[in-house]
Amino acid sequence: MDRNENGLTRRRGTAQLDSARAPAPSDVLDMRLSSPPSHPRRGVPLTVHLTALVLVPVVGVLVMVGVLVHAAVGDSRAAVSAERSVRAVAQLETARSSVEQEVIPVLTLAVLSSPDTLAQLGLSGGFADMARTQADAAVETTRQATDDAVAAVPAGSPAAAAAAAAATELADLRAPGADGEISFADVVDTYTGYLQVSADLAAAQRLAGAGAGNQDVSAGTRAAVADVGLVARASQAASREIPLFLSTMTELDEAVGVDSWVTARADFRSATASLTQLSDRGLTEDWTAVQALPAVQAIDATLDAQLRPGATPLGALQMFGLVTQNAERAAAFSQLLESAVQDAVTAAAADRASADSARDTTLQVGLALLVLSCGALVWVGRLVTRSLGRLADRAQEVSRGSLVDVEVTGPREVRTVGAALHASVASLRRIQDQAGAVAAGDLDHALLAEPLPGPLGEVVHASVQQIVTSVREREELQSKLAHQAAHDPLTELPNRAQARRLTTSALHRAQRSGSAIGLLFIDLDGFKAVNDGFGHAAGDEVLRTVADRLLRELRSGDVVCRLGGDEFVVLVEPAEDEEALLELSARLIEAVSAPIRVEGATMAVGASIGIAVSRDAGTDSDALLAQADAAVYRAKAHGRGRAELFDEALRAQLVARAGLQAAIAAGLAAGEMRLQYQPVHDVATGALTGYEALIRWDRPGHGTVQPDDFIAAAEASRLICQLDRWVLHEATRQLAEWRTTSGPVRPGEPTVAVNISGRHLSDSRVVTDVVDALTASGVPAGLLVVEVTETVLVDDPAAYAHLAALRDLGVSIAIDDFGTGYTSIGQLRHMPVDTVKIDRSFIASDEASHRTLVALMIQSAHAFGLTVIAEGVEEADQLARLQADSCDLAQGYLLARPMTPAQALALRAAQPV
Repeated sequence: MDRNENGLTRRRGTAQLDSARAPAPSDVLDMRLSSPPSHPRRGVPLTVHLTALVLVPVVGVLVMVGVLVHAAVGDSRAAVSAERSVRAVAQLETARSSVEQEVIPVLTLAVLSSPDTLAQLGLSGGFADMARTQADAAVETTRQATDDAVAAVPAGSPAAAAAAAAATELADLRAPGADGEISFADVVDTYTGYLQVSADLAAAQRLAGAGAGNQDVSAGTRAAVADVGLVARASQAASREIPLFLSTMTELDEAVGVDSWVTARADFRSATASLTQLSDRGLTEDWTAVQALPAVQAIDATLDAQLRPGATPLGALQMFGLVTQNAERAAAFSQLLESAVQDAVTAAAADRASADSARDTTLQVGLALLVLSCGALVWVGRLVTRSLGRLADRAQEVSRGSLVDVEVTGPREVRTVGAALHASVASLRRIQDQAGAVAAGDLDHALLAEPLPGPLGEVVHASVQQIVTSVREREELQSKLAHQAAHDPLTELPNRAQARRLTTSALHRAQRSGSAIGLLFIDLDGFKAVNDGFGHAAGDEVLRTVADRLLRELRSGDVVCRLGGDEFVVLVEPAEDEEALLELSARLIEAVSAPIRVEGATMAVGASIGIAVSRDAGTDSDALLAQADAAVYRAKAHGRGRAELFDEALRAQLVARAGLQAAIAAGLAAGEMRLQYQPVHDVATGALTGYEALIRWDRPGHGTVQPDDFIAAAEASRLICQLDRWVLHEATRQLAEWRTTSGPVRPGEPTVAVNISGRHLSDSRVVTDVVDALTASGVPAGLLVVEVTETVLVDDPAAYAHLAALRDLGVSIAIDDFGTGYTSIGQLRHMPVDTVKIDRSFIASDEASHRTLVALMIQSAHAFGLTVIAEGVEEADQLARLQADSCDLAQGYLLARPMTPAQALALRAAQPV
């Protein structure tokens, strides 16, 4: 808070001056340059920095070497994979070509087994038998060649799976003719099966070729792999067309069809035409030689002639010649493929060798760089760290307080540092001498006036001078801080804490001397009106003026203190007698009551004084202050502007109040408290709208005690907070029970209102207390009304904030006894309230001005959106006037007296739903 200095609404924090605090004299005496720190922080050795400096580029080189090696290994693996794939192409082509060659004798047997075909070819039985014998031998030969080619594929080759599958399929195809008897259907199945095996091997061959081409190899290797693919395709087309052509000469023609042979012939022409794209010159020359072979040219001439319309079918000798020529052509294509594969393998091997060489070279370079870097690190380390190590040892001894001589040796930079350290040691010796003089307290020693060499010397010399000045300033600051801690910043009078200390000291002195002391408790009259009417700045000036007037009226040994707000105490030591204290009080009241001029305005305050006297050793400062407080309370009650002595009657009142407070606490613990509920009704309809919870105390031996007889005692202590909590929990619990028993009467069901004291409302836990009660009972926040007095809202900002927080939770806020405090009607619009309860004194009054005021209150509250409740309605004409003034709600004996929970429940149940 920061509103005004008079303490009613603002607090003032203690200035934080620690940062400006000067060293204490004991600290100065402890300053020894020879005293090293207890735990010196060790830095990182220079060798570590040098190592890091060398390792950074070394690590970079190693990373780069790793990347290059990884790339070289990848290239080598790609070359190996390409080489294996190319070899797989050759292996698969050999196996596939063997399968195609195996088909020819099988077809020959099929031809020789057909009488119609023999007749068509003009073959005699003897010739057919001889040809059949040769065909059988050829079947065995070609099968063995096929088996050898399939078995030649190694297990780890990319072609291994396709070769294994082909072997299985071939075994199945050969089974029907194992006993020498074979039907035409078997021939068809066998022939088409051979073609399928060949197609499967060709597909695997293309896949292996694609795998070789997809590897990350050199352009030469990639071109050689492409050449293998071209030659393999031509070889496949060449081996396929003769079996298909021969099938047209047998009964297989209907099963296979002439179109298959025609397509195969077109494929061969396309494949051989693609061989013009061969990249290798030697391979191109080999292909040219293959084309020039008589067998190749004869096959081309024969097959091209058969494609012409009306061509004469081949005779038996021509067919056997064609088979022989096909074998020569297949061998030529096989040799051409082997040359292409060898070229590709050689290129892939060259790639692998190049990659391995690059890998080895990179590793060797990286290792060489690592060795050179380590050697450089060792050499630089020995060169630099040796001289720096000696210098570091001297510097460490100096840091420990040993001002040793420093050798100036080593490289130029090290010598420069050594010379500087040597000069610093000399300066430190001078500083040590000056520090010794300061520590000894000889602040006027001539040595302290001698300057030190260099800029550092100037700074150190200035620091020594500053230390001397700081010692004096620190003593002054400590005295100032002690004064601030014990005095009120507004009036410069001793504050409450200092008043207690001064009173305790005075009591101790009085105990030793046997004298009496008097304590005057001064409470200003009318100060709040000044504060509200003229502002807080004017109030602050009034407080300063009152403090000055009090000081002028006291003896030199007496003390006046400000407790806070508008309360002062005067400690009179020694006190002559009560009469003298009453005379002093009269003078103080007269002095305080004189008019005060502030910025051209005249204002006046009064004073009420309570007097307490201590004549024995059994009274402490708190008890003496409580006695004076009780006396001033009686002075205010008797009309203000007067002084009252604490006497036996007041003592009895204090004792009685303490006893009553103890009884209240015991009664609360014993369950002697209970609640009654006074209904609140709608003025217009008479409907029940809520209850006000009123506490009663069934005190054993005293009967039912009304709140007016014990609440004041509870409010003088924290007992009132305990009572408020009990009322909150009991009232919300009772409302929850009613809601369970009879259910809600209607939308906007009856509420329960609970009075909260100003002391509890200022407590930081009040919001938590309300939330706990609502949570325990399960009652909605909107059904709880918290009633407070208007003085709480005006005088206590903390209470104001707590009410706003409760209202944010949904709890309704009502101002109780409105009109009896200092709240103006215009202030209502700015307050966190929902309801205004007009005090019963205005409702019961017959004065016309009061009736007009009640009507004005109702109209103003309605203008601000507030609900109005009239308290203490006991006569019918009062209710009629309230109805005429459009008052919202009312409570009082005319409508219903406070009732027990059972009676309240019955009234609630009787309301129409």
